[in-house]
Amino acid sequence: MTNLLPPFKAPGRFWRGNLHTHSNLSDGALAPSAVTEAYQNAGYDFICLSDHFVKKFAFPVADTQTLRNNRFTTILGAELHAPVTSAGELWHILANGLPLDFAPPTEGETGPALALRAKEAGAFITIAHPSWSRYTIEDGRALLSSAHAVEIYNHGCAIENDLGDGWYLHDQLLNEGHPLNAIATDDAHFKTRDHFGGWVNVKAESLNPDNLLAALKAGHFYSSQGPEFHEIAMNGKHISITCSPVDCITVVCGTSRSCVRYAQGITSAEFDLATLETGWLLEKPSPWFRVTAIDAAGKKAWSNAYRWADLEA
Repeated sequence: MTNLLPPFKAPGRFWRGNLHTHSNLSDGALAPSAVTEAYQNAGYDFICLSDHFVKKFAFPVADTQTLRNNRFTTILGAELHAPVTSAGELWHILANGLPLDFAPPTEGETGPALALRAKEAGAFITIAHPSWSRYTIEDGRALLSSAHAVEIYNHGCAIENDLGDGWYLHDQLLNEGHPLNAIATDDAHFKTRDHFGGWVNVKAESLNPDNLLAALKAGHFYSSQGPEFHEIAMNGKHISITCSPVDCITVVCGTSRSCVRYAQGITSAEFDLATLETGWLLEKPSPWFRVTAIDAAGKKAWSNAYRWADLEA
C-alpha cells in the first residue's frame, strides 16, 4: 500500500515564505514595509521580520500586522541573542511566532534558556546559520530542549562568506536520535544580493499566521532554492518521488549510503531504500533518510528527514 509522506499528505496547499529577514529596525537596509513589499512582489506568500533582539536596537519584535493583506501575510518574530557559544560568541537563535511583548533577556540568561523561554511563548525555534556561527555538536545539543529545526541553508551566509550550509549539524544530531527539521532562508539585509535565494514551502489550509506556525511545528513543509517537490510516497521500503524538472534526485541518510537517479530534466524517481542498509563494512543502518532534488543550475530542494521509527509506528 502506497502512503503519502509529510507534508504531502497534510490538507491545504503550499505557501512560500522566508523565515529569516532583517529590516532597518536592526541592521537591515530597508524599512519593514519595503521588505514586505519586495517579498510579495517576488511571489512570496509570507515572511517573518526577524530583527536582532538586542539592546542596541531596543529589542525589536517587528509589528508587521498592518502590512498583511488577503494575498500576503507575516509571522512575528526575532533573532535572539545571549552568551555564549563554544566559539565565545553570542548565540543566534531564530524565533518565529513570538508575542509582541516578549521580554528581553534577563541578566545571566543563557542562549539555551532564552530559546526555551521563546518556545514556551509559542515560537518555532531554529538553530541559525550553524557554519557561520561555528557551532559544534555540543552547541547543537545545548539547544535540543527548544529547537524545532536547523537552518540548513542561509543564502546571505552562502553568498557572502561561503558558510551557508547547516547539514553537518542537522545530520549529526539526527544520528544521535534527535528529531529536527530543516529550513532554508535568506537572512536578507538587502545590502547585497542576499534575498530570494532560499525559502520554505509550507502546507497549510490557509494563509493565516497561526495556521502557518502550526504547520511549521508539525513539519509540514520542505525547503527550496527553486525546484518543487510534488509528492513523496512510500510502499514498504520503496519510495517514489515526483518533482519539477531536475537533473538529480537523491535519497541520503546518516551513513555514506545513498540512492541516486541522474538524467537531464527528470521529474520522478523510485528507489528501494533497503539498499541503504548495505554497504562497505556497514554494521548499523541509518535510522532516517531525506530527499534532495537538484536542477540544471545547481539549485536544490530538500525534504525534512523521515525516521523509520515514525514511518513504522
